[in-house]
Amino acid sequence: MSAAIRVAGFFGLMLVSGLSWAGYQLDMAPGVTSFSQGAFEIHRMVMWICVVIGIVVFGAMIYSIFNHRKSKGAVAADFHENTTIEIVWTVIPFLILIAMAIPATKVLLAMEDTSNSEMSIKVTGYQWKWHYDYLGEDVSFFSNISTPEALSLKTNANVEKDENYLLDVDNRMVIPTDTKVRLLFTANDVILAWWVPAFGVKNDTIPGFINESWIEVPEPGIYRGKCAELCGTNHGFMPVVVEAKSKEDYVAWLASQKAEAAEVAAAAEKTWTQAELMSHGEKVYNTACAACHQANGEGLPNVFPGLKGSPIAVGDIAKHIDVIINGVPGTAMAAFGGQLNDADIAAVTTYERNAWGNDTGDVIQPSDIKAAR
Repeated sequence: MSAAIRVAGFFGLMLVSGLSWAGYQLDMAPGVTSFSQGAFEIHRMVMWICVVIGIVVFGAMIYSIFNHRKSKGAVAADFHENTTIEIVWTVIPFLILIAMAIPATKVLLAMEDTSNSEMSIKVTGYQWKWHYDYLGEDVSFFSNISTPEALSLKTNANVEKDENYLLDVDNRMVIPTDTKVRLLFTANDVILAWWVPAFGVKNDTIPGFINESWIEVPEPGIYRGKCAELCGTNHGFMPVVVEAKSKEDYVAWLASQKAEAAEVAAAAEKTWTQAELMSHGEKVYNTACAACHQANGEGLPNVFPGLKGSPIAVGDIAKHIDVIINGVPGTAMAAFGGQLNDADIAAVTTYERNAWGNDTGDVIQPSDIKAAR
């Protein structure tokens, strides 16, 4: 009985193991762009070449071990060299490498060929966000992780987690289908890398340099990626999300972005109430500031300073605004003057001066920020 139980347990374990592996993908995904599919085909070709080589080499080795062993009376051959064999095992690998290099070179050249592009998007990496600039369209925006509270070590446990936890953003990069899109990559502060596996694109973004690539997506869909270069504390909180829309839907989206830009410009001209500034400022703070200063304003000891009761947040208003606009050289405090508009900076300054018990009562208007620039 015990033997039967052990056998049943063994097969049960094998079944459970098989089910646990069922959700795993053991091969590359083919991707959606032409050169990502080309890379997939090369991967498959090289894999099968390696399989054949492995079978031949290990087959010959196993055959030799079993059929030329001492117990069968085999005697080792005594020879010094064999020129023919040496030529064969040199020429064959050379031909195999050439066979792999030709299609690989074609794919690499195709990846670099940005000619005849129908539109261009400049991708700029920041710590720790992406900026997309649609060249010639007057449309640009930042793309931040959409769960910024997850960046706070103290509130992380309270964040609702779904299948796209830490993989979604507030503003997706949107492109039209069946359109060759040139991508220009650079960075504002440190080296990062924009990576979307389904596109077969992974490009470094380097301050002061421009790298380029292109994509053409045939079908509508949402494609996700990550920053693939260790870039600092919140490297793991820089998702990339690209949405491909039909050309008609893309035109409608582009029009909505331009209308939204006009609304932002109008917002900078109006006078805001303190309640409006506090509400908008909290959103801006959670998106742009909470990663370092934390959602509760207490920062991280010996790493990022807190704003709760800090001399900056409750002291001179002009200095507070200057720090936000121009940053603090030599520290982790970046300049947000080029990242936030006047209304955003006015709102977040007001929020920081009145949240967490700071209660200064100060109200900063977009016009104050415009004058301070």
